[in-house]
Amino acid sequence: MNSIVPKKTNLIIISVISLTILSIFCGVSRSHPHVFIVNRIKIVFDDKGLAGFNIHWKFDEMFAGMIAGDYDKNQNGFLEKNEIVLIEKEAFSYLANYNYFTFIKIGEKPFKVKFIQNFSAILNNNKLSYKFFVPCHVTATNNFKNITVAVYDPSYYSAIFFAEKNPAALDNSEAFEVRTAIKEDESTSIYYDMINPWALFLNFRIKQ
Repeated sequence: MNSIVPKKTNLIIISVISLTILSIFCGVSRSHPHVFIVNRIKIVFDDKGLAGFNIHWKFDEMFAGMIAGDYDKNQNGFLEKNEIVLIEKEAFSYLANYNYFTFIKIGEKPFKVKFIQNFSAILNNNKLSYKFFVPCHVTATNNFKNITVAVYDPSYYSAIFFAEKNPAALDNSEAFEVRTAIKEDESTSIYYDMINPWALFLNFRIKQ
């Protein structure tokens, strides 16, 4: 009898561990990325300071094929204006519920992305890109203003990466002193707190 007890105990322990690992694995497998996006940001200035961000997404071939199959109605390999309008309505506008995957902080204060402008979708040689402008007006002063722009899907259904080449660019920035860096945003974590999304860290002021 005494020899049977540890065997049962071991079996229970093994079963509990196995179920725990299985439940973790199932949770992770449901959330792993299905869409892959390469991200570029152009930082746009006006005469007062920061005007906003032009966002450029390039999608993986599988997602591009799905969009082409659903919205390239005449199957000519290009997207006409009416097809782009439909893509924005049915396959993009819902991202308003998720900040358009564009999470901005001015200093430490979150900035809500309530709308975007100038959406376009481009299909060329079976490659799909989205472009859109995120207005974010911050007046320049003699002191540096600090802005953080992290582009990510909180659910991690889409994995978004900065492009290896030319991930960020400046537009109309001549009147300002601008510093930029792209690195992990350690203040934010997603995917069971295992991933820190990468972000654009922007500092700017009136040129001295």
